[in-house]
Amino acid sequence: MNFIFGPVASRRFGTSLGIDLSPGKKQCNFDCLYCELAPAITVDKQSESHQAAEIVQQLQSALIEHPHTDVITLTANGEPTLYPYLDELIEGINTIKEDKETLILTNSATLSSPKTYKSLLNLDQVKLSLDAVSQEVFKKIDRPHEDIDLDNLIHSVVQFSKEFTGKLFIEILFVRGLNDTTEEIKALNEVLKTLKCQRIDLGTIDRPPAYPIEGLNYQELFEIAHQFDTSLPIHIASRKNVKTEPSAYSSEEIINTLDKRPLTQADVEILFDEASIKRLNQLIKEKEVSIKHIANLDFYLPSKNITRKKVK
Repeated sequence: MNFIFGPVASRRFGTSLGIDLSPGKKQCNFDCLYCELAPAITVDKQSESHQAAEIVQQLQSALIEHPHTDVITLTANGEPTLYPYLDELIEGINTIKEDKETLILTNSATLSSPKTYKSLLNLDQVKLSLDAVSQEVFKKIDRPHEDIDLDNLIHSVVQFSKEFTGKLFIEILFVRGLNDTTEEIKALNEVLKTLKCQRIDLGTIDRPPAYPIEGLNYQELFEIAHQFDTSLPIHIASRKNVKTEPSAYSSEEIINTLDKRPLTQADVEILFDEASIKRLNQLIKEKEVSIKHIANLDFYLPSKNITRKKVK
């Protein structure tokens, strides 16, 4: 069985070589409404799994074939942390990865397990999903296995964020009419302010979902981004279904916008018209705006903000 796929060019994580820890079938403790995989009964452990040594051997061959890989990504047709030999696998990967970094994409639900928690501390990068922090919305959108407790999940995410020494990313995937409400965003904001992470990615439905639900457009995600505390490293990850026309921004408006929420080049290309982009470039030449590399992405922000943070 082939566990390795890619490499895949990821704007957020670089060139990624993927490891599918459940290639045979979907094995997940969530049955998310937005999942691109077919609906399936949730499980709390894998019924089909393969030895870590076999996966490491395939990875070693793939790394020889693809030497310019940036990240080795642990994922699955389902939840990768349900893989029973995760600790052994990570240890094996760390012995052969050389200058590559390890990344896992997880729904966060098993972080309350001390064994999983400890295993993930040995990775270079971790992406945790946190779609909702209220019980009602969490159950509707993520449809978790019956033994998953939301309070324990949130507590574990907060604690992990403070102990993990690598790069931590949080992802929130928005579904229209569920977690995009003012109340849920406010609740998410309060939790996110207690975390230590490099980036918070706001996403929505980009692929055909398992259930008949609707995602948001870029403009709506942009408006949601402004509802979060300005100290949070918010990044809009989804740019499909862009339904906004580029607008004219004066130099002052550009500075004010970047002050509230730093933007990437992709954001600028969507939001700014041609004249505004020229004004932005002029502000960069005048050193009123700077470019800061944060968690694999370049962000535009007012130069004074960098100085202000250094003073702190």
